[in-house]
Amino acid sequence: MLPEWIISLFLSIVNVYSLSDGGWFTAPNAILVEPGPCNIAFINGSLSQEKFLDYFAYKKPFRIDQASDNLKFQKACTKENLIKNYGEKIIRLSTANTYSYEKVDVSLQDYISHYLKPQRLKTPGNETLYWFGDNDASWNAFFNIYKPPPFELPGMIPAYSFGAAAAGTGVPFHFHGPGFAEMVYGQKRWFLYPPDQIPDFHPNQTTLQWFFNEYPKLSKKDKPFECTISPGQAIYFPDRWWHATLNINNGVFISTFLGPK
Repeated sequence: MLPEWIISLFLSIVNVYSLSDGGWFTAPNAILVEPGPCNIAFINGSLSQEKFLDYFAYKKPFRIDQASDNLKFQKACTKENLIKNYGEKIIRLSTANTYSYEKVDVSLQDYISHYLKPQRLKTPGNETLYWFGDNDASWNAFFNIYKPPPFELPGMIPAYSFGAAAAGTGVPFHFHGPGFAEMVYGQKRWFLYPPDQIPDFHPNQTTLQWFFNEYPKLSKKDKPFECTISPGQAIYFPDRWWHATLNINNGVFISTFLGPK
């Protein structure tokens, strides 16, 4: 039997590691993807509402660091706390393809236990179930803890989309209205194209498949805007910009979609 001090040391290391990633550690058999370059504006500090409207809101994406203090929300999103407080709650999964054909309702505990697994390269998007939204009104009290980036678009109101996913998963190319997406735990790599530059992709192809099979073949002029965001960082995408996401490791994330009042 191991000495008590060795056991204590091991447990302390595990606890520190768990706190740093919220307990959402990545399985060792996950396909590893590097963070990659960042070729969009990076705002490290204050950005006024006026400059947001003048330079970014309708024109181009950007990454912002520590836009709001969300330490309380981050603590609520540890794996342990989500299971403890919301494990029995029914969540809606969607297939990770462009049009999200299939929806499946499971408990959060069931999703974490049976669905939250590293993406396999051969598995198509229409066979990959992923939790990235469809949050009903029962989540409103939870969302009240979150502080979104402090920017507004005239005539629009925010709606939240919350989820958790495993390494290698992601949403393939699609577009919708403008919004912010923030990482709570983990890292997510983003690929973006302006509305007039339609990316070449198959709607049932996962982002992981696109990244390994198509991305390396792109010419310089066909390369996307891209950036990786980490906990406490958010990315902004304007209206109708194409975007795809790729979770580098297990992660928790929340988006603030902006829509008409």
